[in-house]
Amino acid sequence: MTTIENPMGTQPIKKLLMQLAIPAMIANVVNALYNIVDQIFIGQGVGYLGNAATNIAFPITTICLALGLMTGVGAASNFNLELGRKEVEKARRIAGTAVVQLIVMGIAVCLLVQIFLAPLMQLFGATDQIFDYAMEYSRITAYGIPFFLFSTGFNPLVRSDGRATFSMMAIIVGAILNTVLDPIFIFVFQMGIAGAAWATVLSQMISALLLFSYIPKFRSVKFQWEDFLPHMKQVEAIAALGLTSFIFQISALIVQIVSNNLLKTYGAMSIYGSEIPIAVGGIVSKVFVIFIALIIGMTQGVQPIVGYNYGAKYYERVRQTIFLALKIGFVLSFVTWAVFEIFPLQIIELFGNGNDLYFEFGVRYMRYFMMFLFINGITILITTFFPAIGKAKTGAFLSLARQLLILLPVMLLMTYIFGIEGMIFATPVSDVIALLLCVYFFKRELHDIHMKEEVSLTK
Repeated sequence: MTTIENPMGTQPIKKLLMQLAIPAMIANVVNALYNIVDQIFIGQGVGYLGNAATNIAFPITTICLALGLMTGVGAASNFNLELGRKEVEKARRIAGTAVVQLIVMGIAVCLLVQIFLAPLMQLFGATDQIFDYAMEYSRITAYGIPFFLFSTGFNPLVRSDGRATFSMMAIIVGAILNTVLDPIFIFVFQMGIAGAAWATVLSQMISALLLFSYIPKFRSVKFQWEDFLPHMKQVEAIAALGLTSFIFQISALIVQIVSNNLLKTYGAMSIYGSEIPIAVGGIVSKVFVIFIALIIGMTQGVQPIVGYNYGAKYYERVRQTIFLALKIGFVLSFVTWAVFEIFPLQIIELFGNGNDLYFEFGVRYMRYFMMFLFINGITILITTFFPAIGKAKTGAFLSLARQLLILLPVMLLMTYIFGIEGMIFATPVSDVIALLLCVYFFKRELHDIHMKEEVSLTK
C-alpha cells in the first residue's frame, strides 16, 4: 500500500517542532493539573493533612506514569523509526501491541493496588494522622488507573501520527471536567477528599475514551485486526526504547518513597513535626511536575522528528532539532525557575491554610528545591534524546544516574548530616552533578553522529 509522504523528513524543523511540541506541552501541563487541582481544593476543604494524604498517594500515580510512558514512548519511538525505514507493517504492529499492552497493564495495576493498598500507604510514609485520608483517596482513584494509564501511553502514538492537537484536546476536556467536578463534589455535596477522588476518576475516564476513539482514525497507517494480537517481539522492542522513561519514573518513585519517609523521620526531630514537611514536600513536588510536564512535552515534540530523521539518516535535521529544543528548553526552564523563586509564598498559599511554621518551611523548601531548576530542562532533553535515536541503554543509564546514583545518595547523606535541612539542599546539589554527566554523553553522541554523516556522504 502507498502512504502519504511523512512531513517529519521534509517540513521545516521549527514549524514541525512547534506543531508537535506546543500541543504536547499544553496536554502535559493540563494533565499535571489533575493532581494539583485536587490538592488545591483538598487543601481548602480538608486542610494540609489532606494535602499530605495526596502526597502519600502520589507514588501510585508515578507507577502508572512509569508503565504508561514506557509503553507510549517506546511504541512511539519504534513507530517513527519504522516509518522512517518505510516499514509500515512493523509500525502498525508496534502501535497495535501497545494498545493491548496498556489495557492489560491498567487492569492489573488497578487490582494490585486495591489488594495491597494498606501496606502501600504505610510504605509510602503515612503517619497515623494521614493514614485514613490517604486510604480513602487512593482506594477511589485506583478505579481510574486503567483509564489514566491508557491515556498516558496512547498520547505519544497519537502525536506520532501528527495529531498532537487531538491528543491535547482529549486531555484538556478531562482536566476541565475535573476542575468543575472538584468543588461540586467537595463543597456542594460535602464529599470531602472522596469527592476530589471521584472527580479525578470520572475525568480520566472521559479522556481515555476520547483517545481510544482515535484508533480507527490513524493517518500514517491503517490498522488490521491482527495488529492487535500482541507479539513478544514487539513487546520487547517497545520495552527497549521505553526503558529510559520507565527508569526515570521508577527512580522518581523510589526517591518519592524515601523522601516521604525522610521527611517523616527527620521532620519529627525538628520544630516542624512530620506532617508539615510531608505536606510541603507534596506541594513542591507537584508544582515541580508542572515544569516537568512542559519539558516532557518538548521532548515528545522532539522525539518523532528526531526518530524519523535518524532512521532516514537525515543527520543534519537531527542536529537542528535537538539544538533548537535545547535553546527553547533553557528559556522555559529559566522562566519557570524565576516564577517559583519570586512567588513561593503565594504558590504555597494556593493550597490552603496552615500555621506560621507551615509557611516558613514551605517557602524555604520551595526556593532551595528549585535553586537550579533553570538547568533541569537541558538534562531532561539530553536524557530523552538517546532513546529517540534508538540508544536505549545510554538513555536508561542517564535516567538511572540522575535519580538513584546521584540524588538518592546525596539526599540520604545530607539528611544524615544536617537533618531536615539536608532535604532542602539535596536536590540542587544533585542537579549540577547530573547536568555535567549528561553533557559529557551528549557531546560524545554528537561526535558519533558526525562520523556517521561523513561515512554516508562518502558512499
